[in-house]
Amino acid sequence: MKLFLFFLILVIDVSLLGAQVSFGEPEKINAHWFFSKEDLQEASLKDFDDANWQRVDLPHDWSIEEPYSPTLASATGYLPGGIGWYRKHINIPKHKKGQKVYVYFEGIYRNGSVFINGHFVGMRPNGYISYMYDITPWIDFGEENVIAVKVDHSKFIDSRWYTGSGIYRDVYLIYANPVHIAQWGVYYYTQMKNKNRAVVEVETRVHNTSLQEKNLTVKQDIFDKEGRLVASTSSMIKAVPGDSNLVRQKLRLVKPQLWSLEKPYLYDLKTSILDDGQFLDQTTTRLGIRTLGFDPDKGFSLNGKNFKVKGVCLHHDAGTLGSAVPKEVWKRRLITLKSLGVNAIRTSHNPQASVLYDLCDELGFLVLNEAFDEWEFPKKKWVEGWNVGTPAFQGAYEFFEEWGEIDLRDMVLRDRNHPSVFMWSIGNEVDYPNDPYSHPILDKEGIQQQHTKGYQPSQPSAERLGGIAKRLAAVVREFDASRPVTAALAGAVMSNETEYPGALDVVGYNYTERRYAQDHKTYPYRIFYGSENGHSYKAWKAVTDNEYIFGQFLWTGINYLGEAGRWPSRGSNSGLLDMAGFIKPRGFFRKSLWSDEPMIYVGTYPVSKGRRSLIDAPKVWNFQEGDSVRVIAYTNCEAAQLYLNSELIGSEKSRNEETGVIIWDVVYHPGILEARGFNEQRLVALDRIETSGRPFAIEAHRWNDNSAVKAGDVVQIEIRIIDEKGRYVFLSDNEVTCMVHGPAKLLGLEASNTSDMGNYNDNKQRVYQGRMIAYIKTEGKGNVELSFSSPWLEKDIVTFEVE
Repeated sequence: MKLFLFFLILVIDVSLLGAQVSFGEPEKINAHWFFSKEDLQEASLKDFDDANWQRVDLPHDWSIEEPYSPTLASATGYLPGGIGWYRKHINIPKHKKGQKVYVYFEGIYRNGSVFINGHFVGMRPNGYISYMYDITPWIDFGEENVIAVKVDHSKFIDSRWYTGSGIYRDVYLIYANPVHIAQWGVYYYTQMKNKNRAVVEVETRVHNTSLQEKNLTVKQDIFDKEGRLVASTSSMIKAVPGDSNLVRQKLRLVKPQLWSLEKPYLYDLKTSILDDGQFLDQTTTRLGIRTLGFDPDKGFSLNGKNFKVKGVCLHHDAGTLGSAVPKEVWKRRLITLKSLGVNAIRTSHNPQASVLYDLCDELGFLVLNEAFDEWEFPKKKWVEGWNVGTPAFQGAYEFFEEWGEIDLRDMVLRDRNHPSVFMWSIGNEVDYPNDPYSHPILDKEGIQQQHTKGYQPSQPSAERLGGIAKRLAAVVREFDASRPVTAALAGAVMSNETEYPGALDVVGYNYTERRYAQDHKTYPYRIFYGSENGHSYKAWKAVTDNEYIFGQFLWTGINYLGEAGRWPSRGSNSGLLDMAGFIKPRGFFRKSLWSDEPMIYVGTYPVSKGRRSLIDAPKVWNFQEGDSVRVIAYTNCEAAQLYLNSELIGSEKSRNEETGVIIWDVVYHPGILEARGFNEQRLVALDRIETSGRPFAIEAHRWNDNSAVKAGDVVQIEIRIIDEKGRYVFLSDNEVTCMVHGPAKLLGLEASNTSDMGNYNDNKQRVYQGRMIAYIKTEGKGNVELSFSSPWLEKDIVTFEVE
């Protein structure tokens, strides 16, 4: 038994690498693919000559490697789509014969057609859905095999934001016993009987691909963080051929550790399948114990505690990396968002990579998991700039009728074991008035989001929304009844005339804060929240002033590619963080509203420039002597004072209850500008800006520089320009060159200037607002030296060892 447990734990540790695969022996096969951006049908054949193709590692996004062009679409960031082929040569050992072989794709954008040794095995149009194929019948055991994938993104104006193109998420090869756990075949849900006792109910589906019935043992073990066994049970099951073999089991935990945002405690649930004591299959599922509560008057609660959801919407790209975003990059971004008080993520408007959910489980975020941006009809996709010119009408609607319910099912099956996921969204703004649906109510009452005024009888009837919503909600509830179904309504006035809101458990309102009180009175049993909101203080006050509104999701958490303005513009600047993952001024404004840690931020802009955004004041103290300057402070302190060169120049003020900020208009003199925050007349927070000199040197350091680096890791180097005294030079725009020596390569340089449409594929980039980030991927063991240089500046060197 000790030997078995050791073997089980060893295999489980390996299986965590492919937890989303959920059975067998998963192996990432991301390395050494061949790629060509051509439409060559013969490329599916096993003996096709691909020797001259480009060598790439996955995840890979070919769109981001192409030049920006004003002839392309603003919706997707002026980057192209097209058709591309991928080929992978892989040896399948002879001793694997008798086992099942599968290939699992976490995401191909889009229309991924998969071939094995020239045999077509399937195509999935949705670029955001994970899926798997049984390739056993076409495997040549003991020989080299070829996996070929055709990606058809020729209809590239198919989204309102940047999608990317290619195999842009991880790929796994899985070996499995003919009798194994079904794909996503373990599902758990928890109940708290009292504060000292929890029940974990586990459903396990066994896939028997043999022709014989099997009498099997299904064993469940729960281990705590220290690896101690804390609960165990086993059951017998007669597994008939097929995947309809389901066993339900209960485990009881005494004094359980709860998963919360402050302490996201995770157990390991280890599921094993045995045949007469012989080990057949196993998988490990991260398990979090928590309770969710939704009340029309009291809002949301986690583990019985009510609080406000402070959420942000996130698209799936990372600037120069496109949509192939490594886990390390997401981790830095999420940690930064959490430092601002963010506690929830909305996956706008599609399922995202599995690593994002894993990180949210580990770091303590709630996740609103969203499936679709459109249903049966297309939305407008802007080509010449946001809301400019004549739109295009390509989109995912083309395959919704055939695939929509299947895609939704697979999203739920894949992600339902993540404790971070607390709601399922079946749609975003599918009720956008006259884009495409319309209703006579639009002649009677205006709606904030509306392209075309009034009722348009030639447009599809909004009455259609209710029936579709009912179908989709039924799919979610069939596979997970433990979380509510929601959707983000763009036109609540119109949708309230249909059955759409009634099909939902929780109703999201986009940018419609003015309807909260009215609709709460009209629909007293409706649970609702801000599913998409602007950054204004007024929008947040609509949450804090109304107990029944349990939170909001800002548009957006991070700047993103696509949904761009007129050329030159590659993306949106609406985030709390920029594309490089640095905190913007509005990020600090949000921290002043959402964080409990005493803080203050000081920013400025010239009074002469007129009306400016109060939440976007940059950290600059370089003006002309005697200029009139508006100084703005964001703080959660009771009061603040302003000092220049240690002299009080701004009287004590508290946050303005209309704007949420503090303002002083002062006369500029060089030196150190300092904002001080006080609670109970005690100094608790301080922020300063200092007049900087000319750019003198580059300063570079490794983010998270205390962590060990292993081969394959992505290292992030934060870069900024400083003057001769070491002061940050916000106004600099020097071009920096990155040179890499050792077992590593440069993935990209990102400075977050959305108006810079230049080359992002070389090793040179201008800093923006004095800073940028470098993404370095390690490729082997040894010492790595990174050199950052610029004409007339002192260079900096960063070194680290790859274990």
